[in-house]
Amino acid sequence: MEDNLDFKNRIDLTELLEGITLIKNEIGKVIVGQKGMIDLLIASILANGHSLIEGVPGVAKTISAKLLAKSLDIDFSRIQFTPDLMPSDILGTSVFNIKSSEFEFKQGPIFSNMILIDEINRAPAKTQAALFEVMEERQITIDGNKFKMDLPFIVLATQNPVEQEGTYRLPEAQLDRFLFKIDIDYPNLDEEIEIINREQDLQGAIKTDKITSHLTKKQIAKFQDLVNQVIIEAHLVKYIADIIINTRSNPFLYLGASPRASIAILKASKAFAAMGGRDFVTPEDIKQAAIPVLQHRVIVTPEREMEGVTTKQIIKQIIEAVEIPR
Repeated sequence: MEDNLDFKNRIDLTELLEGITLIKNEIGKVIVGQKGMIDLLIASILANGHSLIEGVPGVAKTISAKLLAKSLDIDFSRIQFTPDLMPSDILGTSVFNIKSSEFEFKQGPIFSNMILIDEINRAPAKTQAALFEVMEERQITIDGNKFKMDLPFIVLATQNPVEQEGTYRLPEAQLDRFLFKIDIDYPNLDEEIEIINREQDLQGAIKTDKITSHLTKKQIAKFQDLVNQVIIEAHLVKYIADIIINTRSNPFLYLGASPRASIAILKASKAFAAMGGRDFVTPEDIKQAAIPVLQHRVIVTPEREMEGVTTKQIIKQIIEAVEIPR
């Protein structure tokens, strides 16, 4: 019985929770609302995963990613994807040094801790494909040489769901490398008024100047390690597997979720548990992770898509249908 009394204290999450509060306070100085998006972005850092942010222009996709990076004491780079962007523009290229008569590798903007890729679906397939290895393995191979990324290494990509002219749809293999797909909605009336008032109060000042950096690379690595230690019981592992298996047998889905999705839910649910101040996963953490983890990994059958059925609706149905372990 004594062990059970100390159940919640096996991992000390005090510093992690304080760090999250600091980040949220910094972002809140500029961003109004969007709490769901901010939680998912923080969870993706804790789970050491990448995020795809989707929303119409002007809903603070880019600024949120910038603010998140600025609230952390890490390197940040932004890459604007365009139809003429080449893989070497992202990864880097070998340049001939006349003095040494040798080729030297000049690093591209991908060599950073947090990379914001704006409008990822604007670049052609070969440029998108340049991200495959670096997103999965945190390394790139150029001219037979491997270059390891400095950790933490997180990619945040944005895309506009409305304007599809001149864009290149991300292939399923690319989407699968994102831990979360985060949908951003319009603000409500009160939030809209607050946004206008804050802009008025700025009087021409730069928004991001208000932000203070808090967490170092070492602290982020420590927090990620703590999240890995979060406990998940065997019956909850089966609960995750049941949800994934159901996506594969669902008649409304043309493509179900892969084992990578199972691992993504595991990592995300651990991050949500830690953010809730717990060192153990609950069914609610798994439910919270399911939609952002799965909605970009499964494909609705063409018939259901024509009827207006979305992946989000089907995932909700699956979660409701799968029995919650007690």
